[in-house]
Amino acid sequence: QVKLAETGGGLVQSGGSLTLSCAPSEETTNTFAMGWFRQAPGKEREFVACISGGGRIAQYEDSVKGRFTISRDNARTAVYLQMNSLKPEDTAVYYCAARTSMRIAHEEADFSSWGPGTQVTVSS
Repeated sequence: QVKLAETGGGLVQSGGSLTLSCAPSEETTNTFAMGWFRQAPGKEREFVACISGGGRIAQYEDSVKGRFTISRDNARTAVYLQMNSLKPEDTAVYYCAARTSMRIAHEEADFSSWGPGTQVTVSS
């Protein structure tokens, strides 16, 4: 397992943008698939986006398609979630997760490492 740490959460107005970052706490050469999940108050944690180990394939939850973009850096040791046109319903704790496979997935059980989460609050 890899220890992950998210940064970039905060408070933003509806229609605004935020970029979340996730990096391993230790230097690693792993290029496994990584994803973002979120959990709103009183709701189950849900899939948001995932990117393959090579960075060429991405998958998104329907409600964020066209608004959120997942990417990873050239060294492929960090992953980002660019969130545009934010809505109050995007308010949640956002979690970064990593697989032990380069292939994308969208089920929680397919991810073995998780960050502690970062709060994103979108005001109306």
